[in-house]
Amino acid sequence: MFEKKTISIEETTFWEKFTSYVGSIGRWIADYCVYAGNLAVFSLSTLFWLFAKPPRRDGLTSCFYNIGVLSLPVVMLTGAFIGMVLAIQTYPQFKLIGLESHIGAAINLSLVKELGPVLAATMLAGRVGSSIAAELGTMRVTEQIDALSSMGVNPIHYLVVPRFVACLILIPGLTLFADLLGMIGGAVLSIGLLQVDWSYYWDWSRRSVDLFEIFAGMSKTVFFGAAIALICCHQGFRCGAGAEGVGKAATSSFVLSFVSILFLDLMLDVVIEAIAKLN
Repeated sequence: MFEKKTISIEETTFWEKFTSYVGSIGRWIADYCVYAGNLAVFSLSTLFWLFAKPPRRDGLTSCFYNIGVLSLPVVMLTGAFIGMVLAIQTYPQFKLIGLESHIGAAINLSLVKELGPVLAATMLAGRVGSSIAAELGTMRVTEQIDALSSMGVNPIHYLVVPRFVACLILIPGLTLFADLLGMIGGAVLSIGLLQVDWSYYWDWSRRSVDLFEIFAGMSKTVFFGAAIALICCHQGFRCGAGAEGVGKAATSSFVLSFVSILFLDLMLDVVIEAIAKLN
């Protein structure tokens, strides 16, 4: 009277794979929400201790040296090569339409608004961020952070706040050096090798790059520096056990910092363009 419905092995396998796939997506979203919440709590704790108690001077001095002075050669070299690469890449297109004298405006505007801040922050995340995550991760694995807590010292105030302040203060200066060396590299290649008239080169550069463009580029670096410091310190604090955990913390800190730099750059560009239209 009633027909018995049978389920084939292929249908069972399909539904098992489908539910497993949906479950993995759900777990990934849940893990991401938990991570975002932990990072938010960590960031608020860092800001609280920043204003509640000034960081120690000796801790700030060592962080300024490691983050600022030691990063300066890499940032300057990167800026110089980027300026020269921009000159090589843009000159043929500008020459086709007879505007090779405008190449300085394109190079310097690109450096000040986008490439200088983003590349300086990327170099900082690669050289400094990974080092911070590895250092704090090693302290977590060897229980030095737990020892600080047992002695009544807040680890966030003692370890995170100096690094956060150093990144926040020094990255605008590093970006200025990257922009300066990029402008010099682009000018040397354009004027010396590509035979662009130097007076037109600098005249169009002066007309295109104003104080608003410089301020827009510098304002981005503050957000980049804060994101790098918080993400890398947080990765170090939540480091897994053993040498493998330290390596994963260093790698993930750079990846997450780089993604956050690109995301913040997009969001800040939208805000800056809206402000420019109002003016």
